[in-house]
Amino acid sequence: MIPVITIDGPSASGKGTVAQRVAQQLGFHYLDSGALYRLTALAAVRQGLAAAGEETLGQLAAQLPVEFSGNDIYLAGDMVTEAIRTEDCGRLASKLSAFPAVRTALLERQRNFLRPPGLVADGRDMGSVVFPQALLKVFLTATPEVRAQRRFNQLISKGVDVIMDDVVRDLRNRDERDRTRAVAPLDPTGALILDTSALSIDQAMVQILAWYSVNAQHEG
Repeated sequence: MIPVITIDGPSASGKGTVAQRVAQQLGFHYLDSGALYRLTALAAVRQGLAAAGEETLGQLAAQLPVEFSGNDIYLAGDMVTEAIRTEDCGRLASKLSAFPAVRTALLERQRNFLRPPGLVADGRDMGSVVFPQALLKVFLTATPEVRAQRRFNQLISKGVDVIMDDVVRDLRNRDERDRTRAVAPLDPTGALILDTSALSIDQAMVQILAWYSVNAQHEG
């Protein structure tokens, strides 16, 4: 069986950066599941479907002309690596992710990333829904204050003019949507919880690699 490490958690918990580092250390493939939801959001905006119904958006997600090439992401041949990282795109992606039809459409796309020698997948339902057979399931978290500060610093570094109160409000709204959606809500059940509030990226990576080593030995 091809080994899978899932790293789930709320927005700005650091899961994307940590997951990439873990994948690099192990020589595994990496799945940024959030990118698929952001791509769906961007495609909806570009096609004038941002306010469309669930069925239409589900069909859009199922037919996304997406290509991942190294660190670059393409939508219908157009490189959108930066375009999908805007706050507006993230907000719409969070709303679309609550639609069961969208989640169902993207489920097989995510599972298709699984190939030898292994996969590190980050998101919100990677361990609970997409890869329930994962060898290691990690739930990355941090205090709301730390997460808000991280997001604020990230936006400022990109030259985005932002107010901390707005960042806090946005995080709370995303957390609420993630926890209460009808399908695949954010849920740490069955995962090892790692609070990164006081940890560096490298420290979080080292802990996850240690957990993986133990699990891999048991599996073997």
